[in-house]
Amino acid sequence: MAFVRTMRGDIQPEEMGFTYSHEHIVCIPAYWKERGQDDLLLDDPEKSLEEVAAAKAAGVDTIVDATAIDYGRQPQAVYDISVKTGMNIIGTAGFNKGFLWDAKMPGEERTYRQWISEASVEELTRFVIDEVEVGMQGTGIKGGQVKFGTGYNSISPLEVKTIRAGCRAHLATGAPVHSHTEAGTMALEQIEYIKEEGVNLEYVSFGHMDRNPDTYYHLQIAQTGAFLCFDGIGKIKYAPESTRIQCILELAKRGHQKQLLVSGDTARKSYYHSYTYARGLTYIKEKWMARLIDEAENQGLNGKQLAEDIFINNPRRCFTFKK
Repeated sequence: MAFVRTMRGDIQPEEMGFTYSHEHIVCIPAYWKERGQDDLLLDDPEKSLEEVAAAKAAGVDTIVDATAIDYGRQPQAVYDISVKTGMNIIGTAGFNKGFLWDAKMPGEERTYRQWISEASVEELTRFVIDEVEVGMQGTGIKGGQVKFGTGYNSISPLEVKTIRAGCRAHLATGAPVHSHTEAGTMALEQIEYIKEEGVNLEYVSFGHMDRNPDTYYHLQIAQTGAFLCFDGIGKIKYAPESTRIQCILELAKRGHQKQLLVSGDTARKSYYHSYTYARGLTYIKEKWMARLIDEAENQGLNGKQLAEDIFINNPRRCFTFKK
């Protein structure tokens, strides 16, 4: 039976509606907190509630909260926001990336690096499985996808452990898989390990593809059947919107429209309207999507169908359990 696992329970894929595929709602990363980086702490649940409510009013039905445990995940706070707003929110089991692991684990003297280093792949796999099937951080709130990630132009031995654990947890649970690629790098190298673990790449989404706006590279990933998530919408400091949109349109033109996802990766106070009057979670739905449709039409594509696939049809397939 096909289902999507949200924080409030399992739903049918058709119930997802309009979906943002990679966001952050409440997160307090220990790594950034220890270094006094306040902008990277989404630490006010009331402001996040305000933001999610605005997105819901704008017509967003589902948000994938891509916050893993090593990025300061706060499952109870996000669950409460889901209940209060009626937003479907998918939580994330697993891990993010290596440099975050130098921070201490909450309530412990050891760091994430010490934990991951000391644990076997089997122990880490069991941890991720339990996050999907039992609950995250003792809450009973279950993760709806499995995550792992790697650093900029590098994959450390500990990151390989978490890739293998995430893949094995996927095989055991059927949970969809999401990969963090720092600045859009190392997806092809990750794919080698994913294949070694026997995972079908059609069950995997690769994040931050617009941070590496290289169509040749994107096509190599797309040819494996994986999903590509362009989740830097609105972040002009990295590239103009024209660059991101053109990467998306090139993939659509070459037969990969059914593998595209879009989101904003709003992981800073300075991205949230409720914190700083920035564009916030409504921007993609209310503003950016119209430009995507317009530019697609100008290049001979069916813009409305492209948007429907990116925000409705593709997430239904990507975030459905495969078991």
